[in-house]
Amino acid sequence: MDDNIIIELFWKRDDDAISESAAKYSRYCRKIAINILYSREDAEECVNDTWLGAWNTIPPYRPNNFATFLGKITRNLSYNKYKLLHSDKRGHGELPIALDELYECIPSSSSVEDEVEMAELETIINQFLHSLPELPCNVFLRRYWFVESISEIARRYAMTQSNVRMVLSRTRSKLKGYLEKEGVLI
Repeated sequence: MDDNIIIELFWKRDDDAISESAAKYSRYCRKIAINILYSREDAEECVNDTWLGAWNTIPPYRPNNFATFLGKITRNLSYNKYKLLHSDKRGHGELPIALDELYECIPSSSSVEDEVEMAELETIINQFLHSLPELPCNVFLRRYWFVESISEIARRYAMTQSNVRMVLSRTRSKLKGYLEKEGVLI
């Protein structure tokens, strides 16, 4: 079913919106959640909560890209679940490693009032990603959006792990320069 039709079902408060969303995007959302949580049960819980999150957000919000919208809900739910499960266990899995890699490029946000600045940062990062060649952009997104391991990315793109690390390092360096140029980092 077309995304616009599914969104219309949400606007009409039709229960089919959830079943159609699940039919089309469960696998996509599950992959995001599993890459963050490494637990099928916890991932499944986050995916199910994704449909509730979409139900509670649409309306009034009308997403432009439904897949990205659902992926973002899943990621946020999964990160929150991860924090809950690992609050005293920093250092395990790919999530802390991936976040630590980005730490030097992206300023941290310490309060909810910074949401406007974070929205601007999101726009700037999206502009940066659109300026990249396809492979570095895909590798970057696989690592930091889908939270895939270096070895998984290497297999996906028939690269060595060393090459993936180099692409990520160079892309992070370019991102840092781009953020400095945009006045986000000083």
